[in-house]
Amino acid sequence: MQSCIAFMTLTLFPVRLFFAAFMMLLAWPFAFIASMGSDEQELEKPLSWWRKIVDILLKAIMRMMWLAGGFHWINVKGRRALPAEAAILTVAPHSSYFDAIPVTMTFASIVMKAESKDIPVWGTLIKYIRPVFVSRSDQDSRRKTVEEIKRRAQSEGKWPQIMIFPEGTCTNRSCLITFKPGAFIPGVPVQPVVLRYPNKLDTITWTWQGPGAFEILWLTLCQFHNSVEIEFLPVYIPSEEERKNPVLYANNVRRVMAEALGVSVTDYTFEDCQLALAEGQLRLPSDTCLLEFAKLVRSLGLKPEKLEDDLDKYAASAMKMKKEKVDLKEFSAYLEFPISQTLESMFALFDENEDGVIDIREFVIALSVVCKPSKTLETIQLAFQLYQSESGTITEEDLAHILKTAMGVSQIDVTHLFRAVDEDEKGKITYDDFYTFAELHPHFAEDYLYADQMGAESGLETPSLSAPNGICTDFSPDNAGDRKKPLQKKLN
Repeated sequence: MQSCIAFMTLTLFPVRLFFAAFMMLLAWPFAFIASMGSDEQELEKPLSWWRKIVDILLKAIMRMMWLAGGFHWINVKGRRALPAEAAILTVAPHSSYFDAIPVTMTFASIVMKAESKDIPVWGTLIKYIRPVFVSRSDQDSRRKTVEEIKRRAQSEGKWPQIMIFPEGTCTNRSCLITFKPGAFIPGVPVQPVVLRYPNKLDTITWTWQGPGAFEILWLTLCQFHNSVEIEFLPVYIPSEEERKNPVLYANNVRRVMAEALGVSVTDYTFEDCQLALAEGQLRLPSDTCLLEFAKLVRSLGLKPEKLEDDLDKYAASAMKMKKEKVDLKEFSAYLEFPISQTLESMFALFDENEDGVIDIREFVIALSVVCKPSKTLETIQLAFQLYQSESGTITEEDLAHILKTAMGVSQIDVTHLFRAVDEDEKGKITYDDFYTFAELHPHFAEDYLYADQMGAESGLETPSLSAPNGICTDFSPDNAGDRKKPLQKKLN
């Protein structure tokens, strides 16, 4: 295998890379000319004869680009609906940047980051397909994006179709994660589109773990032939109930697409994937209960965009409380949410002794991890503020409480780590001590936590979720079910 890749790297890879890049450069002047002077009113009109020619030329050039990349034929099943029949195309599973193939075949509009339009060459091609731009700097961007999608979707076919990947992130195609509701809020008919890559060797999948973007490109261009199937399913017309409930609409469309793909669905979301694989100093183990906690946080009604403000409020309130232990009624009052099944489930996660009380500080730490999954030291600093004595120090027992909560596990041995931080053997440490140590040992978790407890009874089997195909984490329901069993209580 390695000798074959080496041979292809020296022969096929450079030739394909050159021709693919050449085709993209060739497309640029056509897209640039066609995009000049285009205002909104003109975009809502039928294409003029010369723009139709440009459209055909660009599609041909893009097809040649994919041909140069080894996609010798693209198997298309079903019929693409007209814009008047379905204004939105929902595409899944989303697993790679090669998912751009159906975009270049249809030239449907997509939702893109506003920064993308400034990328040389590529930005011009992006602007040609009239995307919906999302601005990170605009706090109101999410609402504006949904409103723009809704406006275009309800234009009765005047605008080009919008192609949306409702999963919101790349997965390994083992299942369909929860769909974001943006494509379904307009309440108009959508056409589900499913993607398949029936290749013997998977070099397509691009997720958080595994090969990076260039390595995926290199391995794919080294394959003599790459297969892709695009299937346009029948248009899904929502019921009145689905029009009023975008989440229900999204779930039902996801079920139809999963059946067509022959895969399962899972309640994991984009935010869960971010949490599970965040690049902080602490990587969540496979049996963490924080994924369950994150789901309960969403079910409770805490909005992601307001989570940091909520965290500040709950942390300040916890520091003012005269006692750390609260019962369910006090927990309800603390969160300002009525007692419900969701609240009871959340309470149960922290009721380690099943005695009807929880340590409110553990809730704040868990919420901080969910809110800032990659900012480990910020969470630990907050935890120190919650646990420290009047002299600003914590004990080994306190550190154990902090880290097992931050990692969502039942037990953890921090003795090795604590002794390494406590160089003077005082039996207590400050946050400054911990911060200095973390700066000198950025991989302290791997060196002092995971290394000590691989395969131990704590269940801290691995510093990250398993990757069965060697490329990306498996979020399939079978594995998810195994993880959820011990999570009914945080410490059991």
